Amino acid sequence: MGAATRDMEIWGRGWPAMIALMTLWSVGSHLIMPVRSSIGMDLATDGRKGRRLGQIQGAGIAASILGCGLVWAVLELTPKNYRLVYVIGGVVAVGAAAVFFLMRMPGAHLSRPKFVFRREYWLYYLLAFFFGARKQIFITFGPWVLVRIFHQDAVIFAKLLIAGAALGVLFQPALGRAIDQFGERKVLMADSALILSICMGYGFANHLGSQRLALWLLYACFVTDQLLFGVNMARDTYMSKIALKPEHVAPSLSLGVTINHAVSMSVPSVGGLIWVRYGHSWVFLCAAGVAVLMLIFTSQIRTGKHG
Repeated sequence: MGAATRDMEIWGRGWPAMIALMTLWSVGSHLIMPVRSSIGMDLATDGRKGRRLGQIQGAGIAASILGCGLVWAVLELTPKNYRLVYVIGGVVAVGAAAVFFLMRMPGAHLSRPKFVFRREYWLYYLLAFFFGARKQIFITFGPWVLVRIFHQDAVIFAKLLIAGAALGVLFQPALGRAIDQFGERKVLMADSALILSICMGYGFANHLGSQRLALWLLYACFVTDQLLFGVNMARDTYMSKIALKPEHVAPSLSLGVTINHAVSMSVPSVGGLIWVRYGHSWVFLCAAGVAVLMLIFTSQIRTGKHG
């Protein structure tokens, strides 16, 4: 047992092992993104897909809060006992795998193509492209405004993330119901308009003249943007409604994830160059341009029921 423990410690401390395991974790987390939406919509009745995805998002956020609390408690009681944290995480992952194995879905028997790219889905692909740009701008540069311009520390981000998560438990199910009630076009247009407002907040809060007012505006922008990430549900339900065949949904959602991540990889370098050359306000002016394009193209969404 002692030798095995020493081998584990040596292997676990290695840089190549860490990179390999982080890559494995990343593959798994990206794999579950389209699968989660696909399963959620398969388990929903017609007209209630948004509601079901909202419930799943809300449950996921509640679980994140519970997980963070568990990590906090473990490390508070047994400082630096990261092994126990990962053991608990591994047990939970195995439990999740067992639940997935036991699930039975109406469309699980369908023979799904490995790759789908259809001209009829062009608007979904374009919306995935814009989401990738919008996502990475705010993930990378929104926090950097608080850090670089307003000198906020990690404690502030922890509080903001907790606030966003707590609100998200209630907001995401409500958002899902709104998608079912008002349709994807109206929800995504509202999302685009709010993103445009957030861009203005991030880009020009430092011109308000009051440090306190500027910070509260930025806090509101950060939390609101965190909540709006859930609007991606509307893109998923839109794809399910325009799919020519039910078996096209899962591979098309996977392609959407691929598109938005491909964009995400290029945005930070371009945005960083703009920030260094012209200042942070220009980064968010460019993001505002993306929001306007999103507004224009989301207005073209047609699914029948909601125009």
